[in-house]
Amino acid sequence: MNEQVARNVVLARAIEHADVGHTVLSDDDRKYATRSARELAAWQAADSHTAVNQQHFLQQRAEQILKRLGERTPAFGAFQRRAPGMRGIWFALPFIAFVLGAALDRIADPHRVDLLSAPLLIIIAWNLLVYLGLLIWAVVPAARKKKSGAPLLRRLSVGKAVAPRKLPTALAEGVAHFLADWAVLSEPLTRARLSRTVHLAAAGFALGAVASLYARGLLTQYVTGWESTFLDAQQVHTLLSWLFTPALTVFPFLQGFTLAEIEQLRFGGSAGLPVGERWVHLYGATLLLLVIIPRVLLAIVAGLRARHLSRHFPLDLDQPYYRKLADSIGTSAPAVLRVIPYTYTLDEPRDRGLWAIAAAALGGQARVQLLPSVAYGIEPKDALRETMLNEAGITVTTVLFSLAATPEKENHGALLDYLVKHVPRGVAVLLDESALLERIGDQVGAERAAERHSLWRQFCSFHGTSAHVVNLLEPDKYPLELGAGLTLPELR
Repeated sequence: MNEQVARNVVLARAIEHADVGHTVLSDDDRKYATRSARELAAWQAADSHTAVNQQHFLQQRAEQILKRLGERTPAFGAFQRRAPGMRGIWFALPFIAFVLGAALDRIADPHRVDLLSAPLLIIIAWNLLVYLGLLIWAVVPAARKKKSGAPLLRRLSVGKAVAPRKLPTALAEGVAHFLADWAVLSEPLTRARLSRTVHLAAAGFALGAVASLYARGLLTQYVTGWESTFLDAQQVHTLLSWLFTPALTVFPFLQGFTLAEIEQLRFGGSAGLPVGERWVHLYGATLLLLVIIPRVLLAIVAGLRARHLSRHFPLDLDQPYYRKLADSIGTSAPAVLRVIPYTYTLDEPRDRGLWAIAAAALGGQARVQLLPSVAYGIEPKDALRETMLNEAGITVTTVLFSLAATPEKENHGALLDYLVKHVPRGVAVLLDESALLERIGDQVGAERAAERHSLWRQFCSFHGTSAHVVNLLEPDKYPLELGAGLTLPELR
């Protein structure tokens, strides 16, 4: 699935989630899109002599939905055709950097080659520091967790993060959700593109400086020398020897220098000498070896990564929304809903309700894996010692709480914190209100149940999980349409 297809699929998903009342996408629209996509995917598979592919089905279905919405709402059609992000910056930044590099000699003296040229030394030192930072980032795992620039990445991914005007409310909410989702999902791709552009800009800046040195040298006789308040000739010779060692090693035809020559080139003594050609070559070769070539290589690596991510966009098709759609065409194994009850034993009617909820959220073929109830007060580590929390094949892991209980940080919260930390795909929470309503009655208990809903949702949100209220005795009371309420963190 490439980037454009993934973008359409995520946009369609966001709109379907937001359109709870089916005001912009009716049941008939959704059924028509599914039926048409199934047929188109089948034709596509027949043409390519392969089996029906889930990705092709999702692509065709998303296109059907977006096309219909675009025909009904021109403002949405314009939004859909809008190029995402700020594409111009990818091409403009390296060019601007080259121009700035070429103008660098305007900052320094344009008629001489300063052996201790501050701009050129800063370029080299800065890039060496960047290489050191990249090495630390690659070697030290903790450094990779400190990602920065999220607002910039979001801006580069989605551009203006505001839904267009003149959209129906549900459609506007769907677009807003899409912009938020896409900013997160496309972050690795945007980061790779930004990395490629920054490396190219750095190479362009150094290339501009080198080009300026040679271009001005064609029309100007450089006077070469150095001056310093704190350094003597010996120290300058040592510094320049270290600086130009790579160039003199790789390009042996370049002429070196002696301490006597350095002493002779001091400004204010016998004055600088018009021997700039040698030093232009040395600085040009040094910038080429230490800045331009490494940066271009890093840009190539980042570009290849960006290209791979663009062609194979990492969209987690195990999300409930996709699994339920895939179930409709039978292109994937049945989804598995793993349920961890907390101090809660399900009777037969509630067990049937749980299976019905799983079918509603993950498709008719979904299965339920009900684990033994976690006893009150037991450490999560001990209670789940024999459970493989990273088991393959589990679509969704949920914790089942009774709404009759009062959330406690040291018990319920500890279990959620443990699962959030150890379940790679994230955890959702089901809050069963059936026991509470049985105890206090439907009529009297409506207000108290609403208070509990709010209390538990805030509690679960505080512990990094999403919560959805269910009634296991009435599984249709709060339908989990297309996985709403069981949304998991996307894999990236």
